Amino acid sequence: MLHHIREDGITVEMAVAPIALALANHPGLESYDLSSLRYIMWGATPVTPSVAETVTRRTGVGWVPAYGASELPVITCNPLAGARLDSAGRAVPGVTLRAVSLETGEPVAPGEVGEIQAKAESLMAGYLPDEATAEGFDDGWYRTGDVGRIDADGWLTLTDRSKEMIKVRGFQVAPAEIEGVLHGRPDVADCAVFGVPDAADGESIVAAVAARDGAPLDSAELIAYIGERLAGYKRPRRVVVVPEIPRLPSGKVLRRVLKERHGRATDH
Repeated sequence: MLHHIREDGITVEMAVAPIALALANHPGLESYDLSSLRYIMWGATPVTPSVAETVTRRTGVGWVPAYGASELPVITCNPLAGARLDSAGRAVPGVTLRAVSLETGEPVAPGEVGEIQAKAESLMAGYLPDEATAEGFDDGWYRTGDVGRIDADGWLTLTDRSKEMIKVRGFQVAPAEIEGVLHGRPDVADCAVFGVPDAADGESIVAAVAARDGAPLDSAELIAYIGERLAGYKRPRRVVVVPEIPRLPSGKVLRRVLKERHGRATDH
């Protein structure tokens, strides 16, 4: 990919999480002339700031996070100048967004977390079979299944998929928030967080972590590290060290695979 950017004068690169991570970790990245690139777009998963910032520091190329779906191809996008790594951008012309409560389905106030829903002329007509269409819409609003918040100025911050949220003692925990903390450590190459059944808490949090360059990882130290930076109920019960994190080509974590391998139920 780096060869073709240089040789073919590519101006825009579309990157998902594994590509971004590969760029950040490439030992010879500085040896490639990437001056033709206007920007790199990040999609499919929330941006990992530490990875994006490493690529920019090493190449001088900035990022443009954007957000879309098969059902509605472009939902939000950052401006090409002044893009924010902490946001998927604002709704593009023709798209209207709202966030609704995960419990009640009612719209929430600006800045509050909820399921992201959208309306647009470019929205799909529906699913087949027809019964699936009813589940995918709420009074004309397309239910993205993504969780996030929209601030008063319309900036969208995505936190997770609604089906991947972990409920601990009644609290909603977004795996991406914990993953963001772990990604900030230089000894962590990749990670994924998921929930498993728990007799007392409903679910408990498990973090799967892959070490960078064979670095030794101490599970107890990682749990304490997270506990110092996030609320107590977001602290993982277990950390498992794995060779790699299973992902789709799009970069999305295969949490189901991790649950099957490491998701034994826990109790007190």
